[in-house]
Amino acid sequence: MKLGKDFFEQNTLKAAKKLLGKMLCVRKDGKILKGMIVETEAYCGEDDLACHASKGRTKRTETLYKKAGTVYAYLIYGMHYCLNIVTEKENYPSAVLIRGVAIDNVQHSDNVQHSMFNIVSGPGRVCRHFGIDKTLNGLDVFGKNIWIEDNGLKISPREIVKSKRIGVDYAKHCKDYLWRFSFQKYYPSAK
Repeated sequence: MKLGKDFFEQNTLKAAKKLLGKMLCVRKDGKILKGMIVETEAYCGEDDLACHASKGRTKRTETLYKKAGTVYAYLIYGMHYCLNIVTEKENYPSAVLIRGVAIDNVQHSDNVQHSMFNIVSGPGRVCRHFGIDKTLNGLDVFGKNIWIEDNGLKISPREIVKSKRIGVDYAKHCKDYLWRFSFQKYYPSAK
């Protein structure tokens, strides 16, 4: 079942935790690629110095101010795309960054099926795996090109590891916020 707009209208920190275990689905070149979201980061408003909107509304950040469920895809370091999904209410710039997904690779040997999970870790790798680029920026996650499915997996709060966001050392006191969330099953060494 696809997640609806009401899911993304909730508080960003809650959405970031509740996205763990959900399936990211992207249609690319006639195929549907899927992966279970296992790591996210939350970015909340202009007061969050790690959020792109902390410098105000600009051409680059305009997408962050759109309706909940809007895709905010941007290029970093001139080479990697990052996938964020806008949360909360329109004109309040907040989003969840998808940092990691688990990909189910089914191996066949001697007529036996084995399921193995590979972790695609890091927002640039996630986008590269799914073929996500700026062409998705401004679309929403309710259409036929990109969506999030609820596969019924329930993750307890004890299975979620909270930690500092990555790459935001410039964000003064905001760099210490524990707004990175990982599904412990796939990140057993995470603290």
